[in-house]
Amino acid sequence: MKRLARPFALLAAAALAVASLPAFALQPFTADYQASYMGVQANGTMTLASAGNNQWRYSLQIQNPMATLSQSTVFEEKNGQLRPLSSNDSSALLVKKRSVQAKYDWNSNQATWSGDVKPERRGPVKLQAGDMDALLINLAIARDVTAGKPLSYRMVDEGRIKQMTYQVVGKETLTVDGKPQQATKVSRTDGNKELIAWIVPDLPVPARLLQRENGQDALDLTIRSLK
Repeated sequence: MKRLARPFALLAAAALAVASLPAFALQPFTADYQASYMGVQANGTMTLASAGNNQWRYSLQIQNPMATLSQSTVFEEKNGQLRPLSSNDSSALLVKKRSVQAKYDWNSNQATWSGDVKPERRGPVKLQAGDMDALLINLAIARDVTAGKPLSYRMVDEGRIKQMTYQVVGKETLTVDGKPQQATKVSRTDGNKELIAWIVPDLPVPARLLQRENGQDALDLTIRSLK
């Protein structure tokens, strides 16, 4: 079975000019999502929890009868930047399993990867201020859209560096916890892949995320509740 590209890897990265951002007020949360993965209904959950020592653990899990996807990043906030320290990305699609671990060493400014990753993707990759992994963009893009900041990012994830820019493409009304909310819709296209995010003010994560491949919906997450 063809493996879907890492969920929301298109949403990935580190803000350019992020050094000018004010401190980001992090608060624990649990967001429940209605999900569709590979055309099958699924449940999705995003959580942010304290990991101690001024560190946080941000996680995403998606599960349906065909597959289980789990991503988790431990990070710290430093001068308004969300700085990854380690991450784990695992998936199980029917009988096929995959697990990749990452370490972001800010003392040596190097990132390395282990597990089920190609040798050329193991690193080390040189880090620079503002770099993030793919998952953290969910927090960064929600913050930046609301603050009116440029949506330009640098991803360092699975042995590669990628520059990314998102465009505001409109407004839509979404229902969150039973209440209509106006969302800003942003989009980015990379070859045959498109990632669309809907950002609602005061929500710490996107209200909806849609990943499309070859013009077809591959993964769709719509928030149901946040607590």
